[in-house]
Amino acid sequence: MTPSADLAHRLGIPSGPLFFPVTAYGPDGSVDLAVYRAHVRRGVDAGAAAVFACCGTGEFHALTPEEFERCVRAAVEETAGRVPVVAGTGYGTALAVRYARLAEAAGADGLLAMPPYLVVAGQEGLLRHYREVAAATALPVIVYQRDNAVFAPETVVELARSEGIIGLKDGLGDLDLMQRIVSAVRTEAPGDFLYFNGLPTAEQTQLAYQAIGVPLYSSAVFCFAPEIALDFHRALIDGDRATADRLLDGFYRPFVELRARGRGYAVSLVKAGVRMRGLDVGEVRPPLHEPDEDHVKQLAEIIERGHALLEEAQ
Repeated sequence: MTPSADLAHRLGIPSGPLFFPVTAYGPDGSVDLAVYRAHVRRGVDAGAAAVFACCGTGEFHALTPEEFERCVRAAVEETAGRVPVVAGTGYGTALAVRYARLAEAAGADGLLAMPPYLVVAGQEGLLRHYREVAAATALPVIVYQRDNAVFAPETVVELARSEGIIGLKDGLGDLDLMQRIVSAVRTEAPGDFLYFNGLPTAEQTQLAYQAIGVPLYSSAVFCFAPEIALDFHRALIDGDRATADRLLDGFYRPFVELRARGRGYAVSLVKAGVRMRGLDVGEVRPPLHEPDEDHVKQLAEIIERGHALLEEAQ
């Protein structure tokens, strides 16, 4: 089995949420690898299906190449082969290639290729960019659709036909476009192409994504409330709509509404949640900022409510 096929096989099994760990910083703002290792270890022990290291929730944008490589290597060592480790990469093509090679050297199993820096490119340029990133290493690549990297269905067909590109993660939220993408790839490039719901707090929209053929999703909630994330995931797999709706109504919707009250809260609010679990992962780096004190208190109440819902169901 090729590395691409192996990763597709392993990630394609809905055995647990996909874990996007935050990156831990010490009091002086430097990366705290010991705390980061503990965070990754706890996530894997809790039942993560894969670790996506140094991606959006992990503040990829704020890490130097040296910090990035150390964090990816630490994640690989802590998972010890139990689950795949997928590392982020991004910026312009030259830097994306550099980060891809650093991830490969650190032992990562795959790459999540985030949008190119700043520019709004045409479909031909985007296709060339991701093909060059995929050709730079032997690692399978998942392309992240969002912001300035939005793909026409025919472009995704070409991505699916490209050596080394195994999937598409959607952070745009256009379900009509995603349905057309899934349909186009299914008919014009059949195979084991993977689809991920990559919207912030993806559980909130996963019932809709699941219905159009997107079975996998990222879970930031897993970072700070793995019990809730796992229960919701089990409900999806089992078709237990009552449990899914109960968690959506009582936990996920209030969390999403709180997250919407601050820019960058998709990261900084998650980090605050991790600290509530007793792991001091530090604050976010600029240009992100810490959540308001009142919002942190509300987060604690929402988490408490979520755990109460789990107890009520037992």
